[in-house]
Amino acid sequence: LIFIMRLQEFVTVLVRDPRTQKEDSWHSYIDYEIFIHTNSMCFTRKTSCVRRRFREFVWLRQRLQSNAVLIQLPELPSKTPFFNMNNPHHVDHRRQGLQEFLEKILQDALLLSDSRLHLFLQTQLSPEDMEACVSGQTKYSVADAIHKFASLNRRFPIEDEERKKGKNDAYSDSESSSSGLGPSDDSISCGCKASPASEES
Repeated sequence: LIFIMRLQEFVTVLVRDPRTQKEDSWHSYIDYEIFIHTNSMCFTRKTSCVRRRFREFVWLRQRLQSNAVLIQLPELPSKTPFFNMNNPHHVDHRRQGLQEFLEKILQDALLLSDSRLHLFLQTQLSPEDMEACVSGQTKYSVADAIHKFASLNRRFPIEDEERKKGKNDAYSDSESSSSGLGPSDDSISCGCKASPASEES
C-alpha cells in the first residue's frame, strides 16, 4: 500500500517590533511589523514581512466586513483617547490585539479569498493603491504586486541555511519584504520599510 500524506497547511502570523515613525515636526505614529510564514496554497509568497500602522488595520477590517457581510469579524483593539505611544504597556497591548485580530482573520476561508488581505499582508501598498489594484485600475495585478514586492527583498537567514543544507521543502523559495510598489519611508528591520505616513497612531 502506498500512503499519500497531505501536508497539513499552516499560517503563522506575528505582529511585532513596534516602532515610532516621525510624520512631521509635530506628529508621530507607531507601526508594527507583520511577519507571515505559511505553506498555504492561498498565499502567493510563503514568507513575507511588512510594516503597518493602526489606521491601516482599521481600513482592512472595514473592507473585509463590507465584502463578507454575513461574517462577524473579530474586533480590533479599541481605539482610546488615553492611548500613549510612549507607554510600553499600551503599545504592547495594542500589538497583542492586532496579532489576535489577524490570527482569527486567517482562519476564515472566505476572508482568505479577499485580495485586499493579501496585499495588506504581503506588500507595502497604501490602502488607496490596494483599492486601485483590486479594482483593476492599475497596470499590475494582485499577484504582480506581491511578486514585485518580494523580488526587491532579501531572504531570511534561516532560509539561506536551509538552502545550504539542500532542503527542498514547501517554503524553500520564500522571501522577506523590503520595498514595494507604493510609497515608503526609511528602511527598518527585516528588510521592511515603513508604510506611508498618515494621521492616526
